Amino acid sequence: MSYPAPRYHGDTGEVNASFRTADTPPDLTSPRGDTYRYLATQESTGGEYGLYQVDLAARAAGAKTHFHKAMSEAFYVLSGELELFNGDKWVTGRTGDFLYVPPGGLHAFKNVTDEPMSMLMLFAPGAPREEFFERVAEMSQRGSEELKEFRVRHDSYFEDDFFQQRPAETSASTT
Repeated sequence: MSYPAPRYHGDTGEVNASFRTADTPPDLTSPRGDTYRYLATQESTGGEYGLYQVDLAARAAGAKTHFHKAMSEAFYVLSGELELFNGDKWVTGRTGDFLYVPPGGLHAFKNVTDEPMSMLMLFAPGAPREEFFERVAEMSQRGSEELKEFRVRHDSYFEDDFFQQRPAETSASTT
């Protein structure tokens, strides 16, 4: 195994880091109270990755079973519990748990508890997920065909759009 080819070719380093304080307000708050913090976007990382802190309210629906063709997605639970569908079964993610989903991997998530939870979501390579987060609720109310087109434009292929719902989608396991 070797390191990737250099992408910086200077002889000395540059001052180009960015810093975001913990008290920076969320970039997006949903009507249910879920919050999104855009820690590192496709734009700010030059497309390398996108990193988001997502805080879900109690009983938040999350996202049903879907996959991405162009990017991987990873979940790191910061606090609380999150039900994660790993493509095979539902598992309960707790503080410190991590789920990596390669491109094409089926996955879903939801908060089934009466408590809020917090997680990091990482997309690699980076994609313009901000518009997806900001408009998905609006698009969900416009109708299934517009919603499907919106999801596909954002590299999100939901089983509900293309296939019958899986039996595993309807029940959560705490294993």
